[in-house]
Amino acid sequence: MPETQPEPRPSTHRSAPHGIDRRTLLRTAAAATAAGALGGLAASPAAAAPRRAAGVLPEYTFVREALDTANLAYNPTGEFIFPCLRGTEGRLPDAPGRFLLYYAPHDAPGGICLAYADTPEGPYTEHPGNPIVGREWAPHYSVSHVSSPHVLWNEHEREMWLYFHGENTTTRLARSRDGAAFSYEGEVLTTAMLPEGTTEASYARVFEHPLPDRGSRYVMVFMRNDTTNHRSIGWGWSADGVSFEFDPEPLVDHAAAGAANLSGPHVVERGASTYVAYHTSEGDIRLTEVGRDFSLRRHLGTVHEPMAGPPDNGRSAAPSYGSHRGTQYMLYEAGSRLGATIAVARA
Repeated sequence: MPETQPEPRPSTHRSAPHGIDRRTLLRTAAAATAAGALGGLAASPAAAAPRRAAGVLPEYTFVREALDTANLAYNPTGEFIFPCLRGTEGRLPDAPGRFLLYYAPHDAPGGICLAYADTPEGPYTEHPGNPIVGREWAPHYSVSHVSSPHVLWNEHEREMWLYFHGENTTTRLARSRDGAAFSYEGEVLTTAMLPEGTTEASYARVFEHPLPDRGSRYVMVFMRNDTTNHRSIGWGWSADGVSFEFDPEPLVDHAAAGAANLSGPHVVERGASTYVAYHTSEGDIRLTEVGRDFSLRRHLGTVHEPMAGPPDNGRSAAPSYGSHRGTQYMLYEAGSRLGATIAVARA
């Protein structure tokens, strides 16, 4: 029987533009594993090996690194995280390519970057205007860094909506009609909208997923941290993709999932149910079934193990899923937390 929890009570916090204090950047240590160095969130020394989740997602095989990082014009820190790939056919006639890949470095100055290609496997061409969103956007904000781009195709508005963080306490929204030039919308998530003691609220992804009982059209999943310094997956819902309500309890609790820290969530719909994939401080990608109404908490285990060698070097993170002409793809963050690259894998 699946594990279930009572329907959580929604938070009364709603997003509204306002400034908040800056917090420290996410810094984590690398942990040694038998397969090699594991970069990323600090691993739990007592964590037991999780079971393998079967039958929901296919096995993905590494194809190539998405970017020729040695020849990028914009590469301030030598690390690239949080890939998000979107198709433009039938959507954006003025887009620079049929597929747009959004990514970023994390460390300051960060910067939301764009590359484009004719197929999901690349090769990808760097956009000459990178970063397309920087850490300063007058008069809206001036922060140490911006990172973790997630782009939603908003069918209702016929726009690409970019969610990104900066600082780690704040998730922001910008909008575009060509996928490259964005206008600023505002803050959609801050730690002030979550329970007292929340220290981080970032790495958000937003998906169109109606929840009729809540009167909402979109769901957001994100990483949340608190004074215990253990990161779990939080969630919220929204009618318009701008103003969200947030559950005060985690969607996926780190302890229930069997890891010290979780991050990089992605919503996956398969069959009659809904799942959240995320990476852990153990270096793998795991899956939790949440059901169509997000009331289920069924932790299924690992769905992707990192390669011991390059580019993973013991760590696969921030998965982003999609398909093209019947072939399923996963783009992910491969390598140590502050030295990663973007990898393309195919089912």
